[in-house]
Amino acid sequence: MLNNSEADWLHLDVMDGVFVPNISIGIPTISQVTGISKKPVDAHLMLIDPQRYISIFRDLGISTLTVHYEACNHLHRVVSEIRLAGMSPGVAINPHTPVELLADILEEVDLVIIMAVNPGFGGQGFILHTLDKVYRLKRMIDLRGLKTLIEVDGGITLGNVGMIAESGADVLVAGNAVFGADNPAEMIRKFKAINSGRTKK
Repeated sequence: MLNNSEADWLHLDVMDGVFVPNISIGIPTISQVTGISKKPVDAHLMLIDPQRYISIFRDLGISTLTVHYEACNHLHRVVSEIRLAGMSPGVAINPHTPVELLADILEEVDLVIIMAVNPGFGGQGFILHTLDKVYRLKRMIDLRGLKTLIEVDGGITLGNVGMIAESGADVLVAGNAVFGADNPAEMIRKFKAINSGRTKK
């Protein structure tokens, strides 16, 4: 269904039950997904010591690998290793983390995920302060002339997707809103229609 939908990417949340209070899909399942997906796969690692898994996700065929700012003691090194492995590096930040803390890594990443919910569980409400964070990060990117994409993850609905895009987001992650719908492919089409010309993905 997703291969035939208007979705641009597949976004996989990988959780270890330590960095976040939940466990999600593991390596065997991810291998099955990447094996049949016709779309790029964006993996979001919500786990500690993510550098231990870089080569594994490379071998799985992941296109974009995102690690958490809060989970990396040596973020620049981890981001560099992701790029050397042939994947696009991304960095994610939790709701309490200011975007200004990314000032010294922005040039090194292709993607920033701004969490609009506390990571670990789907179905949470969108944290409104996220809009201001997106706006501030977009200004930081534009002032430096960068092409870093801003991805917003969590609480995305048809009711808020327009204002999220207008705040400066390039990529939107919709989980429950899509897979909780009677017709997921049609829900994806509706998201795309609202954001035609606003966001990239």
